[in-house]
Amino acid sequence: MSAFLSVKGLQASYGHAQALFDISFDVAAGEVVTLLGRNGMGRSTTVKCLFGMLPVGAGSISIDGARVDHLPSHRIARQGLALVPEGRQVFPNLTVEENLIATARDDGKGRGKPWDLERIYAFFPRLKERRRNLGSQLSGGEQQMLAIGRALMTNPRLLVLDEATEGLAPVIRQEIWRALSALKSEGLSQIVIDKNVKALLGLADRHVVVEKGCVVWQGSSTELRDNPDIVRQYMGV
Repeated sequence: MSAFLSVKGLQASYGHAQALFDISFDVAAGEVVTLLGRNGMGRSTTVKCLFGMLPVGAGSISIDGARVDHLPSHRIARQGLALVPEGRQVFPNLTVEENLIATARDDGKGRGKPWDLERIYAFFPRLKERRRNLGSQLSGGEQQMLAIGRALMTNPRLLVLDEATEGLAPVIRQEIWRALSALKSEGLSQIVIDKNVKALLGLADRHVVVEKGCVVWQGSSTELRDNPDIVRQYMGV
């Protein structure tokens, strides 16, 4: 499969402190890839670089073969990337429906049926029930559904989720995993960051392990399942 997103030799810093030293991975169309590792190892920093929120010091980020690492965030988003950020970051003073409409975009380049309010409400019925509630009035699980719905309303080609189920109740986590599995079945590419390796093994095609700003291992779900030492070494506390 040819890569939709290609990251090569990525380096980045916060001021004088270098955070990424060598991040390289690809995501093909329709593929689900995880970024695994302990907190502070560079996963979220990689996401910031993907979306132009942190300058790239060296290396490259390409979409469909074209460099995007020099572009501002809004132009990167127009290439088909959408983010479900850590902490959800819904607009607290907007209603559910206003949150969804605020970022809605369809340039006709998406795959399959476009995402609109009707489709989001069918995908997450709880959001329809709460559509007139403010973002600040939602539970954490409802906010995560809203954050995913808001990202889908941009009709992306690649959905990036930073800490997909962090802080959510077990029953809500299961609902989020089911939603991501459904999106995969529709052919939507995804990058997923989460600590639930068991759930990720059932969802993802490939896994990228990050340690101290470098990629230290990459492989399929089968390969990761057959190498439990990788999880213990790079994700154990």
